[in-house]
Amino acid sequence: MKFTLSWLKEHLDTEATLGEIAEALTDLGLEVEDVADPAAKLGTFTLARIEDAQQHPDADRLRVCRVLTDEGEKQIVCGAPNARAGITVVLAKPGDYVPGIDTTLGVGKIRGVESHGMMASERELELSEEHDGIIELPSGEVGQRFVDWLAENAPEKIDPMIHIKITPNRPDALGVRGIARDLAARGLGTLKPLEVQPVAGAFPCPMGVSIAPEMAAKAPFFAGRVIRGVKNGPSPDWLQKRLRAIGLRPINALVDITNFFTYDLNRPLHVFDMAKVRGDLAVRASQDGEELLALDGKTYAFAPGTMIIADDQGPESIAGIMGGEVSGCSDETTEVFLESAYWTPIDIAAAGRALKINSDARYRFERGVDPHFTLPGLELATKMVLDLCGGEPSEVTTAGAVPDTGRAYRMDPQRTSSLVGLDIPEAQQRATLEALGFRLEGDMAHVPSWRPDVLGEADLVEEIARIASLTKLQGKPLPRPRPGVPRPVLTPLQQREKAARRMAAALGYNECVTYSFIDEASAALFGGGTDAVRVENPISSEMTHLRPDLLPGLLAAAARNQARGFADLALFELGPVFTGGEPGEQGLRISGLLVGAAAPRDPFGSRRKVDLYDAKADAEAILQAIGAPAKAQINRKLDGWWHPGRAGNIALGPKVLATFGEIHPRVLRQMDVKGPAVGFTVDIAAIPFPKTRTATRPALELSELQAVERDFAFVVGPEVEALTLVNAAAGADKALIAAVSVFDQFTGLEGGAKSIGITVRLQPKDKTLTDAEIEAVAARIVEKVQKATGGTLRS
Repeated sequence: MKFTLSWLKEHLDTEATLGEIAEALTDLGLEVEDVADPAAKLGTFTLARIEDAQQHPDADRLRVCRVLTDEGEKQIVCGAPNARAGITVVLAKPGDYVPGIDTTLGVGKIRGVESHGMMASERELELSEEHDGIIELPSGEVGQRFVDWLAENAPEKIDPMIHIKITPNRPDALGVRGIARDLAARGLGTLKPLEVQPVAGAFPCPMGVSIAPEMAAKAPFFAGRVIRGVKNGPSPDWLQKRLRAIGLRPINALVDITNFFTYDLNRPLHVFDMAKVRGDLAVRASQDGEELLALDGKTYAFAPGTMIIADDQGPESIAGIMGGEVSGCSDETTEVFLESAYWTPIDIAAAGRALKINSDARYRFERGVDPHFTLPGLELATKMVLDLCGGEPSEVTTAGAVPDTGRAYRMDPQRTSSLVGLDIPEAQQRATLEALGFRLEGDMAHVPSWRPDVLGEADLVEEIARIASLTKLQGKPLPRPRPGVPRPVLTPLQQREKAARRMAAALGYNECVTYSFIDEASAALFGGGTDAVRVENPISSEMTHLRPDLLPGLLAAAARNQARGFADLALFELGPVFTGGEPGEQGLRISGLLVGAAAPRDPFGSRRKVDLYDAKADAEAILQAIGAPAKAQINRKLDGWWHPGRAGNIALGPKVLATFGEIHPRVLRQMDVKGPAVGFTVDIAAIPFPKTRTATRPALELSELQAVERDFAFVVGPEVEALTLVNAAAGADKALIAAVSVFDQFTGLEGGAKSIGITVRLQPKDKTLTDAEIEAVAARIVEKVQKATGGTLRS
C-alpha cells in the first residue's frame, strides 16, 4: 500500500514529522517497507543566476556561463539549449551528489575550459523525466536552498511517498483513511470528518440491475446509477500527480476517479460506457464457452459458474476483479453507469486464482471491504464525477441488500493485563476503541463494519495493546503462588519423550526432523498410502500422504547422505505417525536407523557391519530409559518392511512395545539405500504407565553376599530359539536367578542339532548358598530347559 504524506494529511490533521509517522506505522503493525523522500536528496542544491553565457570556443553546443552563486561568481560549462543570461537556475557545486546521474561532482575541464559545478535538469534531480534543458525558476533568491523554494512554490514535487506492508487481516488499512484512523488513535493527530451527502437523482435510472438466485450468496449487494452528459478527458493535475506518486498511470478522468477511491477509501468502483452496454446488467454465473476481453488486454475464458456481470450480449465484467475492454470508458464517453457492489471475499479469491488475475480490486475484495460503505462510496464518487466531468445523475438503483455484519463482544479491562501484560487504565482502553470506530454500550463493544478481523474479546485486547504500543512491555518474573519447589508441568508422556530423545542422542544417534507427509509409494511400503491419510491440498507431489511410520523419512535422509558420500549413519526421529485420518488414529514413536559400519576403520580390524543386535541393544536401552517393564517377550509377528528372519518384536503379551532388526532388502532397493541397514521403532505411548506415581526412584537394592555363576550347554533341535531356552532357565527359580545370558552357540551337530551355552547368575539375598542348594537349582534349570525345548544337557 503506497500513499504520499500530503494525501495522508487530507484525512489526518497532524503536525507529526515524516519520521514520527513512519515509526508509529511500524509500531502499529503497518510495517513500513520504504520511505521515498525527495527533499532528503535535494538539501545541498541552491539557487543561482546566470549573469552571462558565451559560446564555448571549441564546441558548438556548449556555453561558458558566468553564474552568480552564494559563494560569488563561478564559471560553469553547460550544454543545455536554454542556458542564457538572466535566468534563475538550480546549482550543484563541486562535492554535491547528483542522484539522477549517480555522480559526485568535482571541478573538471570540458574541452579545455574549467567548470565549477553544473546547472541541473529535473531528471538529474529525479523530479521528473524532463531533461530537454536546465530548470528555469520564475523567482527565487541567489543562495536560497532549492528544497525550501519547492516547499513554498511546488510542494507536490517533494511530497514524501510511504510504502507499507499490509497483513491479510487488516483490509481497512488498504485505504488512506484507514491508515489515518490508526495514527489518530495513536495520538499523532485528529481524524478529519468524512461528510457523505447523498446526490439527488434528476431522473429514474434507466439501467436495470439484478442478481441471479445462485449468485445471491456470493454477491449480496449491487448498486449503481447512470450519469449522462459527462465530458471525459484527462483528469486534473492534482489527481494525476497523486496517482503517479504511488506508481499508477493516469488514463482518463472517469477511470482515475475509480482508482483514486480504491486507494483513498478502500472502495473499488467500476464505470461502464452506457453506449456500449446492451440491455440491463445482471450478476450471474458464466456459461460454458463464454469469454471476455478484459481491460488488461487479455482474453479470459470462463469455467462454468464463474461470477460475472453481463448484459444482453454477454459478459461485460469479471465481478469484483476486472472490467471488460468493450464497455470501458474513453474520451468519447458521454454517458456512464457507475457501479458499487459488495462481493464475498472467498468467492473473489477463488475466481481470481482460477483466472490468474491480480488487480487492485481483487486484492481488496478478497480481503474484505466495508459492505456498509457501498452506497456512501457511490455517493462520494458521483459527486467527484460531477465536479470533474460534469453531467446529470440518475437515482440510485440497487439489487440485494447489504449483509448484516453487526456483532459485539464484552470488553473486560482486566484482560489486557492478563493477556498482554500491559496495565492500561480503563478510560484509555475505551477511548482507544472509540477512536478506532468501535461503539461502546456499557461493557459491550460493537465492531465497526470495516473491521472483519475482530472476532472475539481477545481481538479487542489486541487493538488496545497495539495502539498503546507493545514496546511498553517490560520483562517481569512469573509470580510464584507459594514458596517452594513448583509442581512439574510436563505430562508423563512428555517426560518419556524427553528421556527417549536424550537416550538416543547418548547412544550416538543424530536427530532428524522430517515432514509428517511422504509420497504415496513410500507410504505404501510401510502399510499406509490409503485415501484415509491422503492430504487434500499437498504442498508437493512428494508429500501427498501422512506417514504411517518414521522409518521412510529416515531412509530418505540416509539415501540423500549416501549420495553425498556419507556411508555410515546413525539417525533417529521422534514424532507422530498416522494409521488413519480420524481423531485417535495417531501414535507417538521414536525410530532409529543404523546404516553401514558400526565403527570407523582402524588397524586392529574391529570394523564390522551393523546387525540386528545393534538395533536390539539400542531399542532395549531406550525402553529402559522410559520405564518399560524389564520382563518382556520377543516374538516374530513382523510387518512386511522388516527382514522376516532377522527382526523381532519386544512385547508384553499381545501388545508390541518395540520392533528391531534389519530392513527388508526390497524396501532398501525402492528407497535407494545401500545396505546393510538396521533399525528400531519404539511405541512410546504403548508402554504402560506405573500404577503408582512417585517423585523419587526406588531404593537401590544391593546384596553383600557372593553371587554364583554356572554355565550350561544344551543340545537342542535347529528350530529351537535361544530365547525359549533362556526364558525356561530363568523360570527355574525366580527368587535366586538374577540373570541368564547366552555366551555360545555351535551349529552343525549330528542331525542338524545345535549347542547353546548359557550363563546363569544366582544371587542369594539372606544367606550364602551351599553346594547342595546350588546343585538343586542347577537340576531344576536342566529339568525346565529339557521340558521347554526337548534338549539335553551336553556332556
